[in-house]
Amino acid sequence: MADNGVNKGRRRFLVGATSVVGAVGAVGVAVPFVASWQPSARARAAGAPVQADISKLEPGQRMTVEWRGRPVWVINRTPEMIERTEALTEEVLADPDSAKPMQPEYAGGSLRSIRPEIGVLVGICTHLGCSPLFKPEPNAEGVGVDDWPGGFFCPCHGSRFDLAGRVFRNVPAPVNLEVPPYYFVNESVIVVGEDGEGA
Repeated sequence: MADNGVNKGRRRFLVGATSVVGAVGAVGVAVPFVASWQPSARARAAGAPVQADISKLEPGQRMTVEWRGRPVWVINRTPEMIERTEALTEEVLADPDSAKPMQPEYAGGSLRSIRPEIGVLVGICTHLGCSPLFKPEPNAEGVGVDDWPGGFFCPCHGSRFDLAGRVFRNVPAPVNLEVPPYYFVNESVIVVGEDGEGA
């Protein structure tokens, strides 16, 4: 059969180009579809859980993630920080045993956490909603008290909280900082905004 002047090289090129354009189009359709599985900004603001990788969080450091439009602090407490925090009593703390629960049941004890070294707190002062400063070192400047054990200081109105988020006596804040629901996926990842199956 005669080829009637058909250019086979040109035909192969057109078939190949059409296939490439089709593949790009398929990817263009698939990306928004897969992205639609992720929580929307509205869902995240309404409280969708967020993951935090804490593998690079050094002892003594704090990182911030956003949940429900609020800052959530994850603190890696050193053994010294834990010791100073556990030594605080009702003489200096307004609610050392968290009688007014601002945390899930599984985040109990004086450290208000699942694991002693990792603290998780909503970083908003319970007085008027300011964001306290992280002052982890003992006797840090600008806190305005002697024998500061380390914690959080709200410069707006002078509220103070320890490294477990417990409020000190005689400050404007009425209750401890909130501990959000959270759980550990593994040693390096936590999910904030949802209770784990084992909780």
